[in-house]
Amino acid sequence: MEGWRSPVEARRKVIVVDRFDTAEPEAAASLLKTVEEPPATTIFVLLAEEVPAEHVTIASRCFRVDFPPLADEVVAAAMVADGMDAERAAVLAEAAAGSIDRARLLAEDPALHGRRNAWHSVPSRLDGSGAAVAVIVEELRAMIDGAQAPLATRHEEELAVLAEREEAFGSRGSGRTELVGRQKRELRRLRDDELRFGLATLSRVYRDSALAASEAGLPVDASAAATARITAATGDLVRNPNETLLLQALFLDLPMA
Repeated sequence: MEGWRSPVEARRKVIVVDRFDTAEPEAAASLLKTVEEPPATTIFVLLAEEVPAEHVTIASRCFRVDFPPLADEVVAAAMVADGMDAERAAVLAEAAAGSIDRARLLAEDPALHGRRNAWHSVPSRLDGSGAAVAVIVEELRAMIDGAQAPLATRHEEELAVLAEREEAFGSRGSGRTELVGRQKRELRRLRDDELRFGLATLSRVYRDSALAASEAGLPVDASAAATARITAATGDLVRNPNETLLLQALFLDLPMA
């Protein structure tokens, strides 16, 4: 049992566990004792975008190193290196929230510009009424629903393959619970990514408005306050809030721009 953790050629063995935050609690718990008392020659690297409550015990046994999202310039440069023109690479970098993988995924998404334009138009559509806010939020959520369609299709295909395997060999130990749990987390992450992209686009509108006002010698307090409010709403996403209520409360608190 110890062999898989022992070095083969080098003096140390490094075991990298990617996306550990998506691991099922049972799987994470099985690793706890090993992480608490690791072999002297083995180093574990657990990669996670966040630390969910069920993984706090393992996180407390680790030395935490936080890596900020990549700068837009770095993501854009990677897209240009992939052969994309600089203008489109810049748009994708802004939408990718520091992730090159997401930028490459969005490069294949024909509806990206439509969603970006919808978020960009929000300030001009606000009139201080709840009715306008309700319409805007419903439209944005429908677009997010559409953005998750390709992932939902892939999930359906995975479940179909699993169903065939269960029919052939029986459902015992098929991993359906783990698969469904992972799919739910992937959908949640996609929606969070879309919301972060939208809120970043919205924030840029108010920053540009503040810059224009400053250059014209006009007050910038309202735009600065709006940017701070959007930043706070983005931070609230880590608590998995109700999307509709989050956006409605935010938009009711924003000025026209």
